[in-house]
Order: sequence, then structure tokens, then C-alpha cells
Amino acid sequence: MSPTFAELPLRATTIEALNSHGFISPFAIQEMVLPIALGDGDVIGQAKTGTGKTLAFGIPLVERVVAPQDPEWKDFEHQGLPQALVVVPTRELCVQVAKDISELAGTRGIRVLAVYGGRAFEPQIEQLQVGVEIVVGTPGRLLDLYRQGQLKLSKVARLVLDEADEMLDLGFLPDVEKIFTSTPIRQQTMLFSATMPGDIIALARRFMSQPVHIRTQENNDESAVVSRVEQHVLRAHALDKIEMLARILQADGRGPTMVFCRTKRTCQKTSDDLLERGFKAAAIHGDLGQSAREKALADFKAGKSDVLVATDVAARGIDIDGITHVINYQCPEDDKTYVHRIGRTARAGAHGIGVTFVDWDDMARWSMINQSLKLGLAEPIETYSSSEHLYTSMKIPVGSTGRMSPSKAVDAPARSHSPKMKTAHAPKTPQEQKVARNRIRTKRFTES
Repeated sequence: MSPTFAELPLRATTIEALNSHGFISPFAIQEMVLPIALGDGDVIGQAKTGTGKTLAFGIPLVERVVAPQDPEWKDFEHQGLPQALVVVPTRELCVQVAKDISELAGTRGIRVLAVYGGRAFEPQIEQLQVGVEIVVGTPGRLLDLYRQGQLKLSKVARLVLDEADEMLDLGFLPDVEKIFTSTPIRQQTMLFSATMPGDIIALARRFMSQPVHIRTQENNDESAVVSRVEQHVLRAHALDKIEMLARILQADGRGPTMVFCRTKRTCQKTSDDLLERGFKAAAIHGDLGQSAREKALADFKAGKSDVLVATDVAARGIDIDGITHVINYQCPEDDKTYVHRIGRTARAGAHGIGVTFVDWDDMARWSMINQSLKLGLAEPIETYSSSEHLYTSMKIPVGSTGRMSPSKAVDAPARSHSPKMKTAHAPKTPQEQKVARNRIRTKRFTES
């Protein structure tokens, strides 16, 4: 094991690409996985979310792929056919992983294709026909293209299953098994997951060859929460939640923030309410089209919006730098969901704040989460938007209200939805008064 990437047996182009993106030394999961993965061994990687699992499997894939710019390309038998396949549970994670691997490719001409639903088949099919070396995809679209004969898996030598536990939660187990059986010459299999339920172990035993299980978590804490997250739990009334949220979003030092909801309807309504209150908010949930989801995520990453309201579709694997706060607007369903939600902050060694609103109906659910994760947090304090302890614990400036810019938030909807109100209340110009005096129709009625 080595303290820097430069001391590992990597190609010069890979080291240069890593350094150009600020990656000098590997994180713990990378330091443990890379020596085994570079030696073509099967790996089960288990680590807290946000610790760099993508590079742990991305670097070995890029190293072992035969690329168009490599000297051995001219003698390579399977030019243009996928040599490596990465399976991920969500569309957003698919786009991100494909981007991260592309950045590692350097100048070798490695073609990386993201394959996911919600987009037209034709562009993806065209790229497959031109040729790709690494495919990153969601199970449903991968199998659709495979059944159509457009995606050739027979020459895939390396297969990665990322966020495996989420794969099972979403019901993708039959699809994943089909993908495994469709890669007959597989030389290496890597499986990564934050938690390791029994079904994952069974899958590994069936399809992996003497895998090395690497775990960077505490042995006595299977679902360890990111230790750097400062966690707050507040008992909130449903009708006061939006007001509390708006005031927390004005806390000192608050940067990009993710707000998580259980339902799509609540997600959209919360985003709309925040926009109306003057915050730069965007929503991402299952009822939105793929283009809208990608735009919301891109705007958040680019800083055009600083509050992303999301359902749990965005909780897994999305790596956005600099998130300071994660707010659970609705209590998570279980301990795993809680871990992955607050794991969006405090990534790669940073500090973060997690806030959970617990309604009266959710007290039993939160108690189970608290006990399961051994958080040791006290019973949630009854809190309202006017509570003094809310201001002190969250560092909210005194005098903050539920609106970022009251005049803009109130006036804008009135102008957009009620254009006649301005005419009714604003002083009339001389021209308007003249027109009003000339529109007297009594003479016409008298003549008739």
C-alpha cells in the first residue's frame, strides 16, 4: 500500500489525470482495494458513503481496458465491444460515475457510455454501434438494450456492482442476476456497498470467485454514520415545518443544502414553497422527466440553486462537493435511509450538519433508527419556528423570518397571476384618465 497514487503501478496517463483533478493520495477504501483490484482479484468493498468508492473501482477498470490509443489496440480482437460494465441503481448515479471514469481516461481515447432510462434509445444505440470500452448503466435499460441485441455483453471481462444494497431495495435482484449470467468470460467482479445484508452475501457467493472482503468501517457498527456530521433532531409540527426550514436555511455558514422528503408530492410542494419565499430551490423526484431531473441537479452543482429538495432517489451515491446541511423534512423510513441521506454532507473528510424533523406520528420510527444506529441522541425536543433553542442551536441570526426577501416573494406572484391588480391600485396616468372619460356610451343608448 502506498501513500500516493504516483507510487502505485499505474499508467502515467492515469496518474496525470488523477493529479489534474486534485487526487494525490488515496482514501482508505482506495488504498485497500487498489492493490487487489489491480491484481485482477474479486473484491467486496464496504465503506461509509462519501469515501471514494468510485475511484476504487474506476482506476482498475481504466488500467485494464485496451484503449484505441494503446499500442496493443491494433492486435486486439474485440475492438469496439464493451470490455467493462458498471451497474448502478439510479440514473443520477449513472451519469456521475460515467463522468468520473471519463475523467480518469486521460489521453488514451477510452470511450465511456452512460446507459439509463428516461432518454431515447437511438443516441445510446448509435454510440454502441460506433464502439465503447466501458459501459455504465442502470439494470432496466441495460437489459432492454441487451435483449434488442444492441448491447453485447459476451466480451465483458470486468463487472462492477455499485451500491449493491440499494439494488436489492429497488427490486433489481433478478435483473442483476441476468446481467451476471450474460457475462460468461468475466475475469473480475467487484461489488461495493455501504451495508452488507444477507442477500448481498448470497449474491457474492454465487457469482464471485474467492472475493476479498474489505471493510473500512468499525466492526461493531455495521451502519456507521459519518462521524463528522453534527446531528440535530427536532420534534416538529407538520404545519410549522416549512417555516422552520426557511429559518434554518438562513443559518450562519449555510452553504449548498439538500432537503429530503419521503413522497414526491411533498417534495414538489416544499420546493415551490421555498421558491415563493425567495430561496433558490430546485426539486428532483420520480414524477419529473429525466431532462428536468438532470437540469435540477446540474443547476445545483453549478450554484444556480443552493437548495435541492429531493426524494430518496437522490440519496444514494450522488457526490456534490461542499454540501453543508442535510435536512430530513420527513423522517426517514429506516436506519439505512437515514445513513445515506445524511451521507450527502461531510464527504471526503469535510464537516457537515444533519437536521431531522420528527412529527408526532414518527416518534416510534425515529426511536427505532436511533437505537439501531446507536446514535445516543436524546428524545427530540418539541420545537417551533419561534423557539429560542432553534435559533441558538442552528446559529440563525436573531430577527430572521420565514422569507428570504419578503417584498420580492410577496409581490412577484401578485404581478404574475393578477395583472389587473396593478391597474386597480396604481395611480392612473393622464392618458389613462383621458381614455376613461371618453368611454361614455349613454348618448348612443339615448339615440337608439
